[in-house]
Amino acid sequence: MTTQTDTQGSITAVYQVSGMSCGHCEGSVSGEIAGIPGVSSVQAVAATGEVTVVSAAPLDEEAVRAAVDEAGFELVTKA
Repeated sequence: MTTQTDTQGSITAVYQVSGMSCGHCEGSVSGEIAGIPGVSSVQAVAATGEVTVVSAAPLDEEAVRAAVDEAGFELVTKA
């Protein structure tokens, strides 16, 4: 996983998700992850399978996995 802390104390993490192939897929994954408490932004890119999440604190990987599963995709690993 790539994790960074910026000057405002936010955490940026990059996850690898399999199965995304279009903008609708990106929106589904982003919407589910955005519902996790503390998440301030999500950017999913179907072409690379990368999902970048900015949050106030490190996220529980199982919460992210559950959100991705709910969207109908698979969390492969933290990138």
